[in-house]
Amino acid sequence: MKNLGLFFLILLIAMSSCADRRNITRTDTTTSGIAEIAVDECFAPIIQEQVDVFGAMNNEALIIPIFTSENEAFNMFMNDSLRVIIATRRLTPNETQIIKERNQVPRTQKLAIDGIALIVNKANADTLITVSDLKRIMTGEVKSWKELNPNSKLGDISVVFDSPNSSTVRFIKDSICGGQALGENIKARSADSVKTTNLSDRTPNQQVIDYVAAVPDAIGVIGVNWISNPSDPKNLSFINSINVMSVSTEDKATAENSFKPFAAYLVLKKYPLTRDIFIIISDVKGGLPSGFVNFAAGERGQRIILKAGLYPANVPTRLVRANPTLKD
Repeated sequence: MKNLGLFFLILLIAMSSCADRRNITRTDTTTSGIAEIAVDECFAPIIQEQVDVFGAMNNEALIIPIFTSENEAFNMFMNDSLRVIIATRRLTPNETQIIKERNQVPRTQKLAIDGIALIVNKANADTLITVSDLKRIMTGEVKSWKELNPNSKLGDISVVFDSPNSSTVRFIKDSICGGQALGENIKARSADSVKTTNLSDRTPNQQVIDYVAAVPDAIGVIGVNWISNPSDPKNLSFINSINVMSVSTEDKATAENSFKPFAAYLVLKKYPLTRDIFIIISDVKGGLPSGFVNFAAGERGQRIILKAGLYPANVPTRLVRANPTLKD
């Protein structure tokens, strides 16, 4: 009897242990489970909407976006803290090799074409600018609005970015300034360490908008999805608190040769400050990270991108069935 009692005790412990293991095993399918993703804060509004829609479609899935600077996002991704990142560059060969050495298979997919907007205060009448003048401002060669327009009533130019090592700073340095250092008048509204999962916080890009709206001499550099007008179904207007500059590649900016960052001008390359957005995954085994990537790059996710004023990598199409005219 004693041995029989010991047998049942061991059996009970084993069953309990199995039950505990079942309770802590994470369910992870393409439509269920929990997954964190790192997101360049430049794209916070549009990715938050994708996360919300994906969650509404899959009530057993929880995607937690961490909005931060591009540098910090890549640090988290390369440390294997999470398996999905949304940013404006591809993996370098060295980064790809590191991921493969972890027995993971990285995949990079273009998500959209983004525009970098230049925003100014409503009191600023100068809303046309050339790429060459933008470079002169960013390198510190031009420091006042009067140097661009002798009739301007404004003073020294105050340039603001979202964060010191953001993707917008990198774009201006590499694509506009040709690798030159930025001028001393360039300011960032936040530190690189800022990370948030809550867009109700005063995020760095929102701080840029607030600063420009309050300071007449300011010019802000910001992702266009932050200033798209959500109430305009045609995506042909921006928020009312600031003015959006038109940019020209010509020697002199005119209304005819300057363009705003509307989606059509992004894809046609008429607006010169454009870049690609990529979604990168290191876990392609069919779990929740893969499910979200497929959604973001699929028709529903791409429609959200189009609605936000960016140009989707995979343009959603609509099939129209035309009935032939019947003849007597």
